[in-house]
Amino acid sequence: MHSSSTSAAPSLHIGAGAGFSGDRWDAAVPVVRTLLAHDGPRALIFETLAERTLALAQLQRRQNPDSGWEPSLEHFVAPILADCVHGAIPIIGNFGAANPRGAARQLQRLAASLGLPALRVAIVNGDDLLTALTTGQMRALLDQSSIERPLVSANAYLGAREIAAALRAGAQVVVTGRVADPALALGPMLAHFDWPEDDWDRLAAGTMAGHILECGGQVCGGYFADPGFKDVPDLAELGFPIIEMHENGRFVVTKAAHTGGCVDRRTVVEQLLYEIHDPGAYLTPDVVADITEAEVREIGADRVEITGVRGHARPATLKATLCYEGPWLAEGEISYAGPNAAARAALAADVVRKRLHALGLGDLKMRADFIGVASVFGDDKGRWTAAADVPASPADDLRLRIAAAAATPQDAERVAREVLALYTCGPAGGGGVRTAVTPRLGSGSCLVPREWLAPTWEFAA
Repeated sequence: MHSSSTSAAPSLHIGAGAGFSGDRWDAAVPVVRTLLAHDGPRALIFETLAERTLALAQLQRRQNPDSGWEPSLEHFVAPILADCVHGAIPIIGNFGAANPRGAARQLQRLAASLGLPALRVAIVNGDDLLTALTTGQMRALLDQSSIERPLVSANAYLGAREIAAALRAGAQVVVTGRVADPALALGPMLAHFDWPEDDWDRLAAGTMAGHILECGGQVCGGYFADPGFKDVPDLAELGFPIIEMHENGRFVVTKAAHTGGCVDRRTVVEQLLYEIHDPGAYLTPDVVADITEAEVREIGADRVEITGVRGHARPATLKATLCYEGPWLAEGEISYAGPNAAARAALAADVVRKRLHALGLGDLKMRADFIGVASVFGDDKGRWTAAADVPASPADDLRLRIAAAAATPQDAERVAREVLALYTCGPAGGGGVRTAVTPRLGSGSCLVPREWLAPTWEFAA
């Protein structure tokens, strides 16, 4: 998808097939169908990686060295792979997670099962700090992040350069681990338009276009919808977004044809501001984007144009996320219904609290949530919701949740068992108990000097 003409390059259409690992498996089908209806260069991105999912992938790889990639990879890609191959639509996805090479092997197996020839699959390497850095460098990062527990994963957010290089070399699929989400879309833009790496305005525009795409259906009204206030048509048939990027950095946001949802100035502005701490300095590995003078304008049905994005030189450091083994999480839930249900639930919470103190577990970080009455605005800092804090409520059906962080699975089991014992130890009318004890992950962030890393790409054998 490389253009070397001296005239203006044709616009590039990039669609989103997923916004997170738990997204709908069939969302990319109408996106690809719409892309195929356009002449000219096209690409499809899958954003399936989060900090937690990457750490979980590392844990999976410890158990099986061939695992550690996105578990829904086949479900996401199988419905559209043949169309993308025949239509020359490259696929870029961070579904490599902790094992891009393993994901590449799975993609080749999938292609063979569909009767397709072997794919040209490129993988991007270099984000895994546990293998890329020296012991001294890792120690410096740990000191910076104040993490003392055993690490599960440590990954830097890479940029778009290696993705672009792989596409220029003819990759049909580019598999990455941890890259900045917008880089998935910026990579094909760099490959197609040949923007200089210091053309900060156009890199910033491409980054913000990628930012629009990265959450999938969110910009098409998904996370926007609020009935009676922000109505969205046919939400059950929500379409996913497509970006039309022009060589000068102007771009249009639209969505898959014949799908539900909507793309208008409101949905686009919400997504544009999503996760932006400083609109004048959105730091990414490729550029520092500035949207303070951006203009967002509706130019047709489900078509919104964005212009005026500015950029500044990329940061000297890369963000990294370090995930570590956290305490064990104990959870127990029980429902109370009927007259005086809130008071009985509050008494049950008080009983559990006193029992845990008597068992020597009173120092655990714990919380009590009265779901439907008092739960959303609590925190995990150990403040216990006392019975007196439960607001008077006419609710006659609510659920009590007790949660605690414990150093050992044995202590966590004791907490869960105290909730289970409420069945017959009272108060009256409790039922539907659910308990769980699970290991938990913690995370911290730090900055890595850019010169410490040497990202590469290669075609997977």
